[in-house]
Amino acid sequence: MKQFLIGAVALALLAGSQANAQQNGGDRGRAPDNHANANPHPGWGKDYGGKHQWKRGERVGYNDWQSANVVDYRQHKLRKPPRGYEWRESNGQYILAAVATGLIASIIINSGR
Repeated sequence: MKQFLIGAVALALLAGSQANAQQNGGDRGRAPDNHANANPHPGWGKDYGGKHQWKRGERVGYNDWQSANVVDYRQHKLRKPPRGYEWRESNGQYILAAVATGLIASIIINSGR
């Protein structure tokens, strides 16, 4: 009888912790899923709609990066981008940023505008 009672208590504790884990988003290390605040592009910066004067070290917003024009660095006499980086033109600026994260490595003002 004593073993049955201990088993029943252990089972109740296990079931309670499973229900709590599911309610709080599953894994302990993971935050609960809140789709209203979820960033679909983690690691990217804030989107400004193309009217922002970017600075070295900032992260370009994903949508701003996608809407910026791809630049042929040879045609515009820019240095060759390192692997994983790309030149884009946005709001009169040539931006050299990481393709995966939008981290800006260099900026040149487009004086030909």
